[in-house]
Amino acid sequence: MDDDYELVRGTPDPETFCALREAAGLSARSLEGARRGLPNTLFGVRAERRGEVVGMARVVGDGGTVYEIVDVAVDPAHQGRGLGSAMVEELVGYLDREAPPRAYVSLLADVEGFYERWGFERTAPGSRGMFRRVDADGRFSDGGSES
Repeated sequence: MDDDYELVRGTPDPETFCALREAAGLSARSLEGARRGLPNTLFGVRAERRGEVVGMARVVGDGGTVYEIVDVAVDPAHQGRGLGSAMVEELVGYLDREAPPRAYVSLLADVEGFYERWGFERTAPGSRGMFRRVDADGRFSDGGSES
């Protein structure tokens, strides 16, 4: 990671969270959802450059049996500098310290071959990831192809 950047524990504010997800090509989240969800983060880290949030990653779950790595995002103007790797390294360190024996840690990977270095494996064919999304009108959608 470049010296111009620093990792800060915590999550960005809801507005920055929503903007960064979209800038990084992740699916949009509502501001209402971000306001509700971010305080429930078990562990979060953000990458900053001169006080500007340019990356984020967090762990959510019940704090005992299940954990999920989510919202790993780096602004495209700051990608290729090791920020994503540094943030995931922080998340994995947290999980190594805090997750009790037999806890389940999951994630949905958008980048091929990125998470394997931390011991993550594909679940298929033993299990298969599924989802159900609430659309902008508050109804469950058919899922579509958006990730």
